[in-house]
Amino acid sequence: MAAYNASNPLTPSWLNEGDNAWQLTAASLVALQSIPGLAVMYAGIVKRKWAINSAFMAFYAFASVLICWVLWAYKMAFGEQWGAAQFVGKPGPLLTMDAELMQSILPTSGAVSNFPMSTMCYFQFVFAAITVVIIAGAFLGRMNFMAWVIFVPLWVTLSYTVGAFSIWSGGFLARLGVIDYSGGYVIHLSSGTAGWVGAFWIGPRLQQDRDNFRPNNVLLALVGAGILWIGWNGFNGGDPYAASPDAGAAVLNTNVATAMSLLTWITLDTVFYKKPAVIGAIQGMTTGLVAITPAAGVVAGWAAIVIGALSGSVPWITMNVLGKTKSMKQVDDTLGVFHTHMVAGFLGGFAVGIFATIDGCASFALTIPGGAIDGNGRQVISSKSKV
Repeated sequence: MAAYNASNPLTPSWLNEGDNAWQLTAASLVALQSIPGLAVMYAGIVKRKWAINSAFMAFYAFASVLICWVLWAYKMAFGEQWGAAQFVGKPGPLLTMDAELMQSILPTSGAVSNFPMSTMCYFQFVFAAITVVIIAGAFLGRMNFMAWVIFVPLWVTLSYTVGAFSIWSGGFLARLGVIDYSGGYVIHLSSGTAGWVGAFWIGPRLQQDRDNFRPNNVLLALVGAGILWIGWNGFNGGDPYAASPDAGAAVLNTNVATAMSLLTWITLDTVFYKKPAVIGAIQGMTTGLVAITPAAGVVAGWAAIVIGALSGSVPWITMNVLGKTKSMKQVDDTLGVFHTHMVAGFLGGFAVGIFATIDGCASFALTIPGGAIDGNGRQVISSKSKV
């Protein structure tokens, strides 16, 4: 790690201006996924009487997570290991000018990047923020706003930091060889699980709201979904921490898988319900984005198509078949976060154990010799062990 070079303040020797510019751009794209992306999408999908409250939940979460992040949570997720605990870092602030300007390093894993710590802190923040905003999708239509105010900082502190440190920061799951390119486990499996459990404890909406949940504005929902899709170029393209060839592969694979997933979902809607649906297209888009996330930069393009086909069909079945059973309907997951994030996140994590390539792993600076297709069947076991 290099300290800030006061003798050359504009371009310290460790700084790669291209990497820094791309990382800030990627972070901004991910930030736009939360506000206005998901805020607008939620306001369009829910009933009109819940539109403002739903969007406001996203805005509050974004602000609340940021303050928690710079005061203590960033170092819990990406700082020095806290004693013997291989699942969380030692809490502390990242607020001094010297700390913001110094070269980025993840001290537990030893990973060093050619941009400042402030860039890394903001990039990782937008992932933490969107995770909480995703959870909100399971609670819309009945959660008390003041309860949400309390929930957000508690969940980020006690849950998100543990997952991020364990996999991305050199914690025990990273040491087991678990691959999570950009958040299939850390973000989507965790948010889908939290949304499902939270929805169980909060309880259901009024029955009349569940029976008649007509979207407020479908066009508005499509606008938000479009922002979410394009913003994912930063979501997955920023995770090599460099403007590298692997960043380009991640962006291309992300879009290929998403397109395939959307087409698969609306095909199934057409076959079984006689016509495609806009909300179904949004669900298929989302599951594609989620499933490719843990694999984006380590699989080949043909595998991205396979993952997209799986993410457009398996969550479709869990939502439209299993989701209509009496036992599943006891939990009122408003927007189906369980299916679009938990199921799709698990599916993508399992798929990376099969389809990861040696070249893809090497380009992402991993020493893991690919997945099952390259003879490393153990990687499938590593993927399953996370769950």
